[in-house]
Amino acid sequence: MTSSLSLNPTDTHVLDVDPLIDDPRTRIVVCCGSGGVGKTTTAAALGLRAAERGRKVVVLTIDPARRLAQSMGIDSLDNTPRRVKGITTVEGAEGGELHAMMLDMKRTFDEIVEAHADGQRAEAILGNPFYQSLSAGFAGTQEYMAMEKLGQLRARDEWDLIVVDTPPSRSALDFLDAPKRLGSFLDGKLIRVLMAPAKVGGRAGMKFLNVGMSMMTGALGKLLGGQLLRDVQTFVAAMDTMFGGFRTRADATYKLLQAPGTAFLVVAAPERDALREAAYFVERLAAEDMPLAGLVLNRVHGSGAAQLSAERALAAAENLDERGIVDQGDGKVELRTAPEAGSPAPARDTADEHAQTPDKTPHSALAHAPNSPDAGTPATATTDRATTDRASTDHAATDQLTAGLLRLHAERMQLLAREQRTRDRFAALHPEVAVTEVGALPGDVHDLAGLRTIGDRLAAGADPAGAA
Repeated sequence: MTSSLSLNPTDTHVLDVDPLIDDPRTRIVVCCGSGGVGKTTTAAALGLRAAERGRKVVVLTIDPARRLAQSMGIDSLDNTPRRVKGITTVEGAEGGELHAMMLDMKRTFDEIVEAHADGQRAEAILGNPFYQSLSAGFAGTQEYMAMEKLGQLRARDEWDLIVVDTPPSRSALDFLDAPKRLGSFLDGKLIRVLMAPAKVGGRAGMKFLNVGMSMMTGALGKLLGGQLLRDVQTFVAAMDTMFGGFRTRADATYKLLQAPGTAFLVVAAPERDALREAAYFVERLAAEDMPLAGLVLNRVHGSGAAQLSAERALAAAENLDERGIVDQGDGKVELRTAPEAGSPAPARDTADEHAQTPDKTPHSALAHAPNSPDAGTPATATTDRATTDRASTDHAATDQLTAGLLRLHAERMQLLAREQRTRDRFAALHPEVAVTEVGALPGDVHDLAGLRTIGDRLAAGADPAGAA
């Protein structure tokens, strides 16, 4: 579907999400982008929508945050896919399931060792201090293990669709570099030095190490410490037969990411820095020949009164403020001339009194006569004045509230204008990228209902007019 965005019809195309997740040929969707733009929520919403449309889905998050588990009603996520309850398939869809898991970097590494080394060697590797440090947090290990886990999930062929949520930073594309970094590491001089004694073996290996590399290992021993150097050498010797398998599997997963069954979604917010990062992701994916499905522009703001510009709203607010000042001045004059509560009414002209009381009855008597037509006249006048004062106060308060709302609307329209400018700049740089805009919600997503709402907005395309 290539319908144009109403906001910029000539440059940008709408990303139609439903055909993408409905297509049985789509087996992997990777959500990438900078931190804080809603990748985890987007991945979960896509997974839920695909499952409720009849696909068997697993969502793999690399983000250590617990939001995904909470929104899916699961106490916690770990390295094992867990089925999500409460999935309601749409009419005509059958067999939909949703599973979710969070990458456990160390456990994934342990599983690889256990699967590709015999019992004794696996035990030696798992107990090696250097391995324990490497598997728990060595730079790049998380991204490589994400590649391994993705490859494992795909190889099991248990799910129709795998949705991957990448790390929350600009390093979100580091998993693309993992195979290359691993290859460089394994082919590096340091590893060849450390592997040489194990390859020669026995006394000859020790002699070779002592004579041919005494200077090198001495330097390494000073740099790393003697015990660490021995741990590294033991680790390398135990892992020697597995290194080729690491590289082979990583390369296979890399090619899987380039295959037609994979789709990358770049997630961004309508902010300058986030869209700059999105442009970087788009360019990097193109350079790596990765299939880009489009851009998810998350948390886009809208207005139900877009026809009222910020300028007109501010002008109206200023007019109300000025009117309030004038009204307040008149009110003060009235208040100055009005009698204070409890004080006697001002004296009136005798002629007036006689005109009002032709029977010459004293005015005071008329004021207290229960059946007199003028009974209560001073009190009625005071009440009228109080009513007028209250009405004036109410009008002033209404004007003040209206002026405040107009200013809030002006701020919203200015925000919309800024977001539009950032979208226009991105579209000018990458007019070929399809975009779906997700309207901002008034609160956080914390359950399946919220994820469904996000899914609906993902599928709605480019109409965030009612966004909060």
